[in-house]
Amino acid sequence: MPGENLSRDEARRRAELLSVDGYEVALDLRSAVGDAPAGSGPRTFRSVTTIRFRCPQPGASTFADLIAPAVTEVTLNDEKLDPAAVFDGSRIALSNLAAENVLVVDAQCAYSRTGEGLHRFVDPEDGEVYLYTQYEPADARRVFANFEQPDLKAPFRFEVTAPEGWTVWSNGEGTLGGDDVWRFAGTKPISTYITAVVAGPYHYKTDVYTRTFDGGTSQAEGSGGGTTLEIQLGALCRKGLARHFDADDIFLVTKQGLDFFHDHFDYPYPFGKYDQAFVPEYNLGAMENPGCVTFREEFIFRGKVTQASYERRANVILHEMAHMWFGDLVTMVWWDDLWLKESFADFMGSFSMVGATRFSNGWITFANNRKSWAYRADQLPSTHPVTADIRDLQDAKLNFDGITYAKGASVLKQLVAYVGQDAFLEGARRYFKRHAYGNTRLADLLLVLEEVSGRDMASWSRSWLETAGVNSLTPVATYDAGDRITELAVGQDGDELRPHRVAVGLYRNEGTDLVRYARAEVDVTGPRTVVEALAGAERPDLILVNDDDLTYCKIRFDESSLATLRARLGAITDPLARALCWSALWNLTRDALMPARDFIDLVLRFAGRESDIGVLQMLHAWARSALVHYAAPQWREEGGRLLAQGALRELRLAEPGSQHQLTWARFFAATATSAADLQLLDGLLDGTAKIDGLDVDQELRWAFVEPLASRGAADESFIAAELARDDTASGKRHQVRCLAARPSAAVKDQAWAQVVESDSLSNALVEATISGFVQPGQRELLAPYAAKYFDAIERVWEERSIQIGMDVVKGLFPSLQDDESTLTATDDWLSTHAGAAPALRRLVLEARDDLARALRAQACDAASGAA
Repeated sequence: MPGENLSRDEARRRAELLSVDGYEVALDLRSAVGDAPAGSGPRTFRSVTTIRFRCPQPGASTFADLIAPAVTEVTLNDEKLDPAAVFDGSRIALSNLAAENVLVVDAQCAYSRTGEGLHRFVDPEDGEVYLYTQYEPADARRVFANFEQPDLKAPFRFEVTAPEGWTVWSNGEGTLGGDDVWRFAGTKPISTYITAVVAGPYHYKTDVYTRTFDGGTSQAEGSGGGTTLEIQLGALCRKGLARHFDADDIFLVTKQGLDFFHDHFDYPYPFGKYDQAFVPEYNLGAMENPGCVTFREEFIFRGKVTQASYERRANVILHEMAHMWFGDLVTMVWWDDLWLKESFADFMGSFSMVGATRFSNGWITFANNRKSWAYRADQLPSTHPVTADIRDLQDAKLNFDGITYAKGASVLKQLVAYVGQDAFLEGARRYFKRHAYGNTRLADLLLVLEEVSGRDMASWSRSWLETAGVNSLTPVATYDAGDRITELAVGQDGDELRPHRVAVGLYRNEGTDLVRYARAEVDVTGPRTVVEALAGAERPDLILVNDDDLTYCKIRFDESSLATLRARLGAITDPLARALCWSALWNLTRDALMPARDFIDLVLRFAGRESDIGVLQMLHAWARSALVHYAAPQWREEGGRLLAQGALRELRLAEPGSQHQLTWARFFAATATSAADLQLLDGLLDGTAKIDGLDVDQELRWAFVEPLASRGAADESFIAAELARDDTASGKRHQVRCLAARPSAAVKDQAWAQVVESDSLSNALVEATISGFVQPGQRELLAPYAAKYFDAIERVWEERSIQIGMDVVKGLFPSLQDDESTLTATDDWLSTHAGAAPALRRLVLEARDDLARALRAQACDAASGAA
């Protein structure tokens, strides 16, 4: 990635110097089909960009951004410049600027195979070629010349010449002319990173959203009372997925979301049409390109999935839709304030999903799933405030993390409790109208929130947005002789003590249930806060701090409450309270305060009673992680046997055909190790074994093939036969993963070489190969690659794209070599590579921290086994 970075200081200076009036971008994509060009160079397409911009300092110098194999011609204000003299591979030097300028750049840009820029995918099923763009934070410069920073917004007008028979989509409405050129309407002022082009023989479905605004609603852009807004909706995917494409449900959630945001934001959707493209080999969940949102195609379900999968898709659809206002209409000045869009979209995704769709339990998923991501990120050495210090683009790329998304969303949930929902939404409405099509900083948001709430937002911001770390809240209770509370206090630990608006719930046993009988809200401040409203209450069996999940904290328990959970966790009737307790117990396990085997025991005893399917799936993931990373090595074999036995027991007990049965089937496959387990999986594949109600569709078949492959029970021909059943792009990814999972030194050597020593694999196949390569049951086989990892990562980081670099550095870290020698090797690399790229060092530091945490947890587990 040499020469491709951009610093905050450079961006600030350029923004002070320039204002951009508009872009005209012409792409010729006919080269996407047909034979590759002769020679070893990349396949390229022609990109011609015209940028009109002003400069208040005539005679000044600056640069435009472009990453391309070749530049044919550069013209500035009708003067031709020598491309060899002004283009260095990532920047075009511009000097002697006029007050008004026109820059024209004619370049040969490269199609991508890493999901960055203009990605080209060839469907192995039918040979069709599909294209799409993905830019955030700064890959539009791989497709057209530009000023690649979020605060230089401008209108864009695209035209695309495409192969015959293709359809092309972009941010604006498009029409196909008689010259085979697609021309798109100009956009409103937007940032470069949210422009988009999608092209190919995609399967396309359409619908229409209409909304009439009454006379009592104040609307922007002249949409007065009685005005009807009509939005053309589209949804597209590869032709090979058309038979699985449930566009009607996607449109349903889309319409529900548009209604919700129109009700609450008082600002009509500002970008015309609304296409949603589900594209192959996508690195992210989705991207909020206005008018042309892109999603990973895995949100099109090829087999039976649980309601949690549909909920996750709905959440992502609504998250991206919220970005149309938070991020697209109003955009951060620089990536320091990335949270101004991502935290809000993450919060609004759950807020709107619960308020507008069938997924009314979305806050349970948020508490159990999203916040666990935040808790992990906030305890890493790379933790940072929600509003971060982003020095450059590499920093920005790594800050799309659990803090920017999930902690930020959690903080906003706390803010709603702090200022009230009505004030929060009124603040959002003023924010949109005041800064439409502009750029903002933290202070701009705080100003409107202070106006509408009357609260001191500066002190709230200092505590919640401008400091890092997570607090732990612990109840401390005393009782009188009659078993009534004399005092209940909440203790707060952490480097930065914060104000928390929390609910404290008291639970007691009532027959077979554990139910709440008292609740009080309190503002926790400082190290100790007394909950006066609960004095005199009967002694509870369980005290739950942060009941209803109002704040962002780690929940701790007193000894009596912990004993209750060990005995009766499954008896808690409220699903959110139960999810909060599970999350708290997982945090205890990660913090080496609860032995891993104890957490696994809780899962084995109580997970079968879990009604929320999303929580159950998280419990399965946590239990497996506890076994692989946190259990004492000498107990792993027994723990694995117990998990597999428990999974099979619950699989047989689950209601036939239910989503719980499917979830337990997948967990059984993930934990299967014994010969009998593998024989059952093999029998379910060939039909000689049956479990009543279990439909072993193609996706579930691959879930069964992988453990067979990793245990040496499925060879290359076995996997090839499965691919013959599923000769699709999805099947190819599964095949690659299963091939890399086989327990052979030669197989591992080949997989390592394909990922580390070659760039021949696409991003999706790199991901699949790494996933198959790293198998918990193959620690000894993988041991030789620890030293190879440290020898290779700096070279990989320098030579490969940042996405592939991240995949390799994170995915191949030798975490399974979990002993002090790996910790020492990591420290040695860090000490001898002080000058390595800060983003690379951050990834290694995070992996080191995960390993150190695992070793502490293993020591805790070993001590419990010896006791």
